Amino acid sequence: MINDYTESFEKTKIAGSIAAGALDEVNKIIKPGISTDQIDKICYEYINDHKAYSAPLYYRGFPKSCCTSTNHVVCHGIPSDKILKDGDIINVDVTAFKEGWHGDTSRMFKIGEVSIKAEKLISATYESMMKAIEIVKDGTHLGDIGSTIQSHVEAQGFSVVQDFCGHGIGQTFHKEPNVLHYGKKGTGEKITAGMIFTIEPMINIGNYETKLLKDGWTAVTKDKSLSAQFEHTIGVTKDGYEIFTQSTSKN
Repeated sequence: MINDYTESFEKTKIAGSIAAGALDEVNKIIKPGISTDQIDKICYEYINDHKAYSAPLYYRGFPKSCCTSTNHVVCHGIPSDKILKDGDIINVDVTAFKEGWHGDTSRMFKIGEVSIKAEKLISATYESMMKAIEIVKDGTHLGDIGSTIQSHVEAQGFSVVQDFCGHGIGQTFHKEPNVLHYGKKGTGEKITAGMIFTIEPMINIGNYETKLLKDGWTAVTKDKSLSAQFEHTIGVTKDGYEIFTQSTSKN
């Protein structure tokens, strides 16, 4: 890797800002009564309007432009005519591909009034992601990231999904390293300045175990408990990190 990673960071930031912008558009319209297909359409059109491509579309046969994972769906839910109702929680996961580079992000949305448990789960999941991002710098162990997430959510009685993880990203959608959301401090590969990867903890109210539905994509909690996820694409610098998928919405 060339020491000067300015170009890779700048191009990832462009793709990441488009992905974040798509979620900002979703935030404007999401409410009880809309379908997950409508969310998919908004994401596709926003990304397309910004002369980018929705990377999930046809990726390994995935049929839609984004993932919509409601309630006990952990990840990779497929948009459909499913109508969102009051009390639902949903993760929307988008990846924009622009000029050869990917920006990958996901966000939780609350539909109408949600339960106190759901509120706590969503808050803990977001906090765990941000706490993990805040320790990132050249020389940090991957295990430190996982440990930070795991200790934060388990202290609140939640569990970390172990079947899915963050990943390296850039000109390739998914690549090394695998970024586990559980682990021990001081273990695992040391990250280095110039690396780009996602941190995307999936946290369950109940047990951490998941199962895959017959569609080959949708992962759900085995015990049907609620699950939440947030995701940012970040770059590692000598002294810290840069987030490439921050919302720019004033709302």
